[in-house]
Amino acid sequence: MRIDIITVLPEMLESPLNYSIVKRAQEKRLAEIHVHNMRDFSDDKHRRVDDYSFSKGAGMVMAIQPIEKAIETLKKERDYDEIIFTTPDGKLFDQKEANTLSLKKNIIILCGHYKGVDQRVRDLLITREISIGDYVLTGGELAAAVITDSVVRLLPGVLSDETSALTDSFQDHLLSPPVYTRPAEYKGLKVPEILLSGNDKLIDDWKHQKSIERTKKLRPDLYKKFLGKS
Repeated sequence: MRIDIITVLPEMLESPLNYSIVKRAQEKRLAEIHVHNMRDFSDDKHRRVDDYSFSKGAGMVMAIQPIEKAIETLKKERDYDEIIFTTPDGKLFDQKEANTLSLKKNIIILCGHYKGVDQRVRDLLITREISIGDYVLTGGELAAAVITDSVVRLLPGVLSDETSALTDSFQDHLLSPPVYTRPAEYKGLKVPEILLSGNDKLIDDWKHQKSIERTKKLRPDLYKKFLGKS
């Protein structure tokens, strides 16, 4: 998989894209991640990528010219399955969306910034609009990092235990069950006996039941989806 990220703040992505699982995926050549500075595609002599809004509202707007040039430059090199725009009013990102994107080959992520982007970018160039939550960030760089991390970890061969991703929270509209490690007793708190039984069937049943209980208590919205799925 190849992910190209277009941003006005490439420095914000240096750390999250070069550590842990995402770094491992790149070292294994299971994923290519390239960050592009939008200013490099600006025709303005001062490399500006924003301008005032015609609506005279507060804040600046990302201009269409450097964005189109960046996307078209990349598209000359390869075909892209999705061109994603990170924006607060996009579709809420979830595990299902991550699963879908992990099956793609080439993706562009355009990081939103300022008061938004010229609407013509969204009309002509974008194929998918994504939000990571109902709040506003300084820019879409952190959202792009979140999307990249959640997608890359699903690629075959990235995780040491490939079944790990399949048992993560949200894969079946359920939260993960409680987990324990050694010691079996700590300050009077004991690991549930069933987890020490060695009976895989009983342990699996216990974990599933606890997942249901935790989801019903902590995320009733997910629990409703689980009931609909069941």
